Amino acid sequence: MSTIRLKNIKIYAFHGCLVEESKIGSHYLVNLSVKANLTQAANSDQLSDTVDYVLLQKIVTTEMQKRSKLLEHVAQRIIDAIFQEVDLVHTVKIRVAKVNPPIGGDVEDVSVVLKSCR
Repeated sequence: MSTIRLKNIKIYAFHGCLVEESKIGSHYLVNLSVKANLTQAANSDQLSDTVDYVLLQKIVTTEMQKRSKLLEHVAQRIIDAIFQEVDLVHTVKIRVAKVNPPIGGDVEDVSVVLKSCR
């Protein structure tokens, strides 16, 4: 298995349990790693034989725009969408981080990490 990574996808979204979070939103960083057999792509040099990271970015952006109360929920939606849209992907690992969370302290970010295999 080979790995494709997208690092620090920056997104502004409206996730959280507080009413204020649904109105003012926050900055998020998403880190995504997918595992797939990329042997054919390495030999063919054809986009159709690999995992298109432009499509991965689109999936992340689309799912991040759908409001969730929990980071766990949005992360799982991203995983599910990748498995649904990209047959070649075997494993997905995702980290969704809320930057400067409203938790009453000086915290750079809070995050969840989920990993799933087909």
